[in-house]
Amino acid sequence: MSNSNIYISDAACRPLTEYLSGKGHNLVFARNSLSTPIGCHPDIIYCHLGGGKVFHGNPTRLGPDYPADCIYNACSTGKFFIHNLKVTDGELLAAADECGLVPIHTSQGYARCSALPVDENAIITYDRGMARSCREQGGPQVLLVRPGHVLLPGYDCGFIGGTGGRVGDEIIFNGDLSSHPDFKAIKDFISERGLGLVYFKDEPLTDIGSVIEEKEAIFSKGGFSD
Repeated sequence: MSNSNIYISDAACRPLTEYLSGKGHNLVFARNSLSTPIGCHPDIIYCHLGGGKVFHGNPTRLGPDYPADCIYNACSTGKFFIHNLKVTDGELLAAADECGLVPIHTSQGYARCSALPVDENAIITYDRGMARSCREQGGPQVLLVRPGHVLLPGYDCGFIGGTGGRVGDEIIFNGDLSSHPDFKAIKDFISERGLGLVYFKDEPLTDIGSVIEEKEAIFSKGGFSD
């Protein structure tokens, strides 16, 4: 059993929250100060930096429009820090540097929404620009999947990164991953890295702003997110 914190949206499907609670995790239902449909998305305010460390952003620095709503939405694998570095919050950049993460610049500001870290050297994304940035800058291996096929209430579609996250040695998805046309490739990509795969067939695959496991908190000096 575990006692780590799991930052999650209150829009997560019940089978997912019950599964995590049953594993002994403490569920923290995130609010990030935005009044948009992504106001309950943890990856807007929390950034996992590897090793169970999670940076807590300052909600007063968020704004309703791009790029002020994505300053903390970096994709960190625990080895690489992938984001549009022109918009990344300075304190988050400093924390990533202190953790020894290798920066990878991409034009995508919503990097964590767009990509799901699998391990230190692998991500899953639909974003061809991010895949190219990783390839050209010596970043992680990328499984490129088709865009769409993910729900996000209030928007035309959601993103694969926001459907889940890594908890322990499992990659967990909010809903039925088998409904995605690239299911087999995703399943094999995860299995090849010795990780378990958890998804819930009776629920639609839905972007909930990621599932973020925390064992150690790193707070913004300018304010707390809780």
